[in-house]
Amino acid sequence: MNELRFSRRTLLAGIPLSAAAAPRTVMVRAKRKPSDPSWTEYPTRTVESLDGFKPRQTAADRYGGRLDRKARATGFFYPIERDRRWWLVDPEGHLFIKAGVCSTSPGRSKNNKEALARKFGTVERWAAETVKLLRSHAFNGTGGWSDVASLRQAPARLPYTVSMNFLSTFGRELKLTFQQPGHTGYRGDAIPVFHSAFPAFCETYAAKMVDAPRDPFLLGYFSDNELPAPRDWLDKHLNLDPSDEATLPSRRAAENWLSARKGAKAGLADVNDEDRDAFRGFVYERYLTLTTGALRKADPNHLCLGPRLHGSALRSPAVFRAAGKYLDVIAVNIYGQWSPAADMLEMWRAEAKRPFLVTEFYAKGHDSGFPNTTGAGWLVPTQKDRALFYQNFVLGCLESKLCVGWHWFKYMDNDPEDLTTDPSNRDSNKGMVRIDYTPYQDLLDGMKELNANLYALTDWMDRG
Repeated sequence: MNELRFSRRTLLAGIPLSAAAAPRTVMVRAKRKPSDPSWTEYPTRTVESLDGFKPRQTAADRYGGRLDRKARATGFFYPIERDRRWWLVDPEGHLFIKAGVCSTSPGRSKNNKEALARKFGTVERWAAETVKLLRSHAFNGTGGWSDVASLRQAPARLPYTVSMNFLSTFGRELKLTFQQPGHTGYRGDAIPVFHSAFPAFCETYAAKMVDAPRDPFLLGYFSDNELPAPRDWLDKHLNLDPSDEATLPSRRAAENWLSARKGAKAGLADVNDEDRDAFRGFVYERYLTLTTGALRKADPNHLCLGPRLHGSALRSPAVFRAAGKYLDVIAVNIYGQWSPAADMLEMWRAEAKRPFLVTEFYAKGHDSGFPNTTGAGWLVPTQKDRALFYQNFVLGCLESKLCVGWHWFKYMDNDPEDLTTDPSNRDSNKGMVRIDYTPYQDLLDGMKELNANLYALTDWMDRG
């Protein structure tokens, strides 16, 4: 059983709520992997544990923006900084923070399809009922890999995002890609941004894929998902096979970059860690220049959210400088952190000077009966513990004042019998509903407790 305890450890990233008193916490047991030999207890903030906070729901418009805070209305979403906190402004001009869910889609497996037919009858009814489910638990949007076409037709709508997949599509054409757990892999970790055909591809692809440039419910675009950015990326580029025509432009770009930086005779032996991070920024600047330029030409109304940065990219100052230069809001997938790390968030604040949107995070429940061997999320004992993790993580995001929203990964559990999914989505309790669309009510109740108080929490954190 979880019990309230006091901890001297600062659990939330950003500015502490009080310099005079340590925050109250509950202790939640968790594992990084099911194979870990024992559980570790993590101090965990919850809405209930916040001293002095009084729950209060805030009236909202049809998008989910708060009616009591107004900015200039443009008919579309855009970011704004007010009193040192970043917000989104919704199409009606109300300040907005997004609480969304990834992969809000009907399941594709035989079991999923049979369950949908029994419970809903049609995909259209599934969409209508799913919007009701999300709204009834104070979610105000959907995230990546959702069934955009069906949800657009629902009687009530939610703000949503679109995944574009520029590089994974272009890389497949060059036969450079392969499936990795959770994302596309590239031969030699070389993303083909320096290929001579990539600029024209971006323009043509964006023009073809953009289909709702006037839709006010569209928040913006993810250009790709979890592109590589290893710390030794420069080393890998310099070691690419010179006989491989598909990766040769990447090798030449690295050689030319290093020569310009350190002299014509510079080689791998001359490379240091500062060079390595600067090269990561160089590659991302090339990628972001082309993809955001193409997107804004095809659709000037909606936000560029980037390629959902993850892993070592989250610790790269050069990557975040490039992201801040080109993106409206920086999408990040965060794993392995019980709460967003304060030093990481401060680096983002200093280097990017832009807000962020968490586009994946989750915990799996041991009580679900799943093996839970796949996926990067935490493992906790129960669905109630999943809800406690959600509250703690989101409180950390909100306290940073940089966060304009989050997307829980994901709507539905993995079906272990569905072997058509990528290897990271095979046997785990990631969803808020089971594979037969039955909700995990303990999880949803805990999520609602935070979501319903979202704007009251920001006001409480911003007091004094």
